[in-house]
Amino acid sequence: MLSICKIYFMLFLYLSINLFIMALYFILLNMEVFIEYNLLSFNSLSMVMIVFIDWMTLFFMSFVLFIAALVTKYSEDYMGLDKSLNRFILLVVLFVLSMMFLIMSPNLISILLGWDGLGLVSYILVIYYQNIKSYNAGMLTALSNRVGDAALLIAIALMMNFESWNFIFYLDFFKNDDMMKIIMFFVILAAMTKSAQIPFSSWLPAAMAAPTPVSSLVHSSTLVTAGVYLLIRFSSAFSPMFMDFLLFISLFTMFMAGLGANFEFDLKKIIALSTLSQLGLMISILSLGNSDLAFFHLLTHALFKALLFMCAGMIIHSLNNCQDIRFMGGLSLYMPITCTLFNICNLSLCGLPFLSGFYSKDLVVEIMSMGYLNLFVYLIFYLSVGLTVCYSFRVVYYTFTGDSNILVLSTLNENSKIMLSSMIGLVFLVVFMGSILSWVMFPFPYFICLSFVMKMMTCFFILMGIFLGYECAKFSLEYSIKAVLFYNFSMFSASMWNMPFLSTFGVNYYPLFLGKIYMKNFDQGWLEYYGGKNLYNSLKMSSSSFQLFSRNHIKIYLLFIILWLMFMVSFLII
Repeated sequence: MLSICKIYFMLFLYLSINLFIMALYFILLNMEVFIEYNLLSFNSLSMVMIVFIDWMTLFFMSFVLFIAALVTKYSEDYMGLDKSLNRFILLVVLFVLSMMFLIMSPNLISILLGWDGLGLVSYILVIYYQNIKSYNAGMLTALSNRVGDAALLIAIALMMNFESWNFIFYLDFFKNDDMMKIIMFFVILAAMTKSAQIPFSSWLPAAMAAPTPVSSLVHSSTLVTAGVYLLIRFSSAFSPMFMDFLLFISLFTMFMAGLGANFEFDLKKIIALSTLSQLGLMISILSLGNSDLAFFHLLTHALFKALLFMCAGMIIHSLNNCQDIRFMGGLSLYMPITCTLFNICNLSLCGLPFLSGFYSKDLVVEIMSMGYLNLFVYLIFYLSVGLTVCYSFRVVYYTFTGDSNILVLSTLNENSKIMLSSMIGLVFLVVFMGSILSWVMFPFPYFICLSFVMKMMTCFFILMGIFLGYECAKFSLEYSIKAVLFYNFSMFSASMWNMPFLSTFGVNYYPLFLGKIYMKNFDQGWLEYYGGKNLYNSLKMSSSSFQLFSRNHIKIYLLFIILWLMFMVSFLII
């Protein structure tokens, strides 16, 4: 009998291959399909379910389903000892279905259903391991994402002015409309919370409390990419002011995440900050007017980031759930295949020529270099590229070189054929899919005209990043305790420029404190006495008195007759 993991693996894989073939067909013929299904008609009211399918939708869905297929297969061994494995797989399936719903929707209402589905299931998955750390991370994730949900609800309410929520029909026509500008502001706010841009970045590393297969799915193609996908769909309606705003927010996010990853010691958090840096890269090129390039990098990034988390999960699994890179070392001797795959992903992330990451990342940087931008944007872009290489080689230095720093009695091995087969199935796409996608998506190549110095700038920063990553790893090992300034700077950078204290703990304290006062003085105080409780008591007394009348109506009738007779007798005597 097939297990639930194998069933969903085969189903997702079959759907992924079919959707990829359909995507090639759609892009070849430049087709778009718009489907309306009438759910309910009552008098003049019609509830219509709308699906919009084009090459972008099909490509993204095929990638999400392919990664989900390998993640479910990977989970069969990784979560094999879990008593509620079936529940975990069904939650992953719900997560994927919510993402499918969001991808296919040209309507803000149906987008909100997929959007909220992602938020709810992500909260359940983050608190899957039931402890206080997971609970805090889950609440931080859920409450941060609620800001975006509220922004999307306000955008839905404001879009009633256009008498339809099908935004794809009139984004171009109402580009300069004042109401559309307000709607675009709320859409950007929603995308910023879901894709964890500054100042909503603190939930992304916290969400690492989820199991590693979930992290692989979330950080590659589902939750965090939903915001970027929403921006790609709405990009034609953004005014230049919003584009400039998005550019600077994404640049700061990219730089902050790259810097923070160089001082972090948790393996999963380093990869999470790497995701944040790449999201900043996608949104920055989108804000420069190249939404197709942002989508291209979104797809290639999904492949190597999913595999990166799978390799990290294999390492953590073998080290008895230890995630601190300072306890690792010499893993290349014990886990050669995992380390090879990890290095391929790392090099793809850094933009090494002819791996999938190179085709999108190098193109993004060179298109940016051709633009007429200021020196600040140019420097931050290239520094962020250098920092990516820096933290990647720092992780390699700590984990794969030197001697093992874990316990003597350890279980370092890679005997799991199921986990290895799912990882190897993804590595071929990490190597080859970048070139295939570039040929398919851009049949007419970009003409890039740069000077030799600017053309070699990417290679220079990659080499500089390798050198700094190696030196930074040695420096932090030998001198970080002694050098107080370096220690303080590393703490400041590792805490994401104190963002959790500013945007989360600092903001949460006052509403919670005021809520306590309100509950004490109003809900359980005077408002309760004069409101709910007193109203209940008065209604209870009046109903009981009326009940007295209703139960004793003959006695009361006779009493009234006696009173009337007494009144008449007294009147006659007078």
